[in-house]
Amino acid sequence: MIVDSAGPCQGGATRLPCRGRADAADHPRCTRNGAAGFTLLELVITVVVVSLIAMLAFPMAEVAARRTKEQELRVALREIRTGIDAYKQAVTEGRVKASVESTGYPPDLKVLVDGVPDFKSPDKDAKIYFMRRLPRDPMSTDPSLSADETWGKRDYSSPPDSPQEGEDVYDVYSRSPLVGLNGVPYKDW
Repeated sequence: MIVDSAGPCQGGATRLPCRGRADAADHPRCTRNGAAGFTLLELVITVVVVSLIAMLAFPMAEVAARRTKEQELRVALREIRTGIDAYKQAVTEGRVKASVESTGYPPDLKVLVDGVPDFKSPDKDAKIYFMRRLPRDPMSTDPSLSADETWGKRDYSSPPDSPQEGEDVYDVYSRSPLVGLNGVPYKDW
């Protein structure tokens, strides 16, 4: 019999080495404390690696979200401007009644969605619709505003560098004071 150098077990019995013992899994000296866990160094390295990945991922996620909003802004501006141009074309063709003094542009953005009577149609109740819905400015942060109120509107007679609202809507722009990823302020898009 081999005696363990650690001394006798409880009750004065001598201890056998762990190898070959039938009760090694249950014996307190034969189980390896800490072998199944992680060392402090391993945990610190893991936390540092995860932190570095997070530092790289968050700015990339912010840029991706901003790019998505900018794409939505481009699409919304194109859609509204196409509707304004279609309204002007309908006035030029005589399908929409306009006074001699008017510029031929819509009086507001709601007209593009609500529609106007088609004067060239034999059906007196026929209307011309220029947009299905008016998109919101994706850069607007106030959810209480209607879609129409989120946009800045430029009157035909106002200069492009200082747009003012007036009797008609010649163009629209974002009211956001932020600058796009391309370096151009959103109001100048």
